[in-house]
Amino acid sequence: MINRPLRTCLAVITGAALLAGCDSGSPSETTAATKTDALEMFSWWTAGGEAEGLKAMYTVYDTKNPGVTVTNAAVAGSGGANARAALAQRLQGGDPPDAFQVHIGAEILTYPPEQYVQSLDDLFAEHGWLDHFPAALKDLLKFDGHYYSVPVNVHRANVMFYNKKIFTDNGLQAPATLDEFFTVADTLKAKGITPFAFGNQGGWEDELLLESVLIAGLGAADYSALWSGSLAWTDPKVATALEAYNKMISYANSDHSAMSFDGAAQLIVDGKAAMFIHGDWTDGYFTSKNFTGYGFAAAPGNKGVFDVVSDAFALPKDAKNQVNAEAWLDLAASKEGQEAFNPKKGSICARTDCDQSLFNPYLQQSAKDFAADTLVLSSASAAAPAYATAANTATALLSANGDIGAFQKAMQQACEDAGVCK
Repeated sequence: MINRPLRTCLAVITGAALLAGCDSGSPSETTAATKTDALEMFSWWTAGGEAEGLKAMYTVYDTKNPGVTVTNAAVAGSGGANARAALAQRLQGGDPPDAFQVHIGAEILTYPPEQYVQSLDDLFAEHGWLDHFPAALKDLLKFDGHYYSVPVNVHRANVMFYNKKIFTDNGLQAPATLDEFFTVADTLKAKGITPFAFGNQGGWEDELLLESVLIAGLGAADYSALWSGSLAWTDPKVATALEAYNKMISYANSDHSAMSFDGAAQLIVDGKAAMFIHGDWTDGYFTSKNFTGYGFAAAPGNKGVFDVVSDAFALPKDAKNQVNAEAWLDLAASKEGQEAFNPKKGSICARTDCDQSLFNPYLQQSAKDFAADTLVLSSASAAAPAYATAANTATALLSANGDIGAFQKAMQQACEDAGVCK
């Protein structure tokens, strides 16, 4: 389990939205809830796989809550950054949706709970949601002593997908280590095949890739120590991992800075590139394209470590349709809701009792790995928002200019500014 940074008063700028955190007074009480005929659900799920999964949940919700009209207030772009900026503006302006998507962990600080988010402690107790989540996930769910979101899934952020035909035609096996990755990449490059698909147009994909390389270079404990502040970003072994990151990008498609993550995944579908290291929502994208010609493995050097990204739903204060929003959270936590959502999304259930026959071979293997592997939190959940944003910015610059020293200096400063590194 990652030791998360202590919560501090934050002023978070996301796009055009300024959100000032930490008031000195007590949280305002939510007014008594009454039954209405509407629900506004806010997310950033608009791409292939994720949109289909959300639609499947809406279908189940309609069946269980007849007469309630669901408004899908999804905001596309930049791996959720656009949505978080829009949500911050709405919360600050007193116009919250009824429920909104968030990652478990420190990301909730983007919308300081003291001002904007309801504690779900009573609902967790009332509905017995924790009874169905594995112990390892329970340890990650509670933040700063409270439950603020209900998980609907678990993603793995450190997966390598590859085009099986390219590998078979060239007599290759999935690389298990970074050294093996570079050997395979050299073989493919010599034959005129793009070894590595990469798309970092959104500015978040770089950090996701870097997580896998850091895990490979440092191991699970030291990777987590970077986010908790007990390992300095200026450590020489971090520099060694960063050298591997720069080398990996040198094998990527030359237009990666102008390509989105799904565009990079499409290179695998079209047979225009061989390997893609990304989160396993890629599996949902492949499923939405009816593409089955892919293999999968832990990212090189990541076997036995599961980099967790868990999507969840939170309940804002002063939600206009409180009763319907609570029904949405209950659906998100339910077996029926998670079985409807996750096979299409390309993720596994946060629950332990889902019917695995509903899931494809990749997701069945992911569920086994989740139960057996060492879990670490992805930076979106492990780091307070300002710290995570600094990491995205610094990694995007590293991808562009390859300056390892500048990256290490910037990250160490960001860690100190966040009050994590001393």
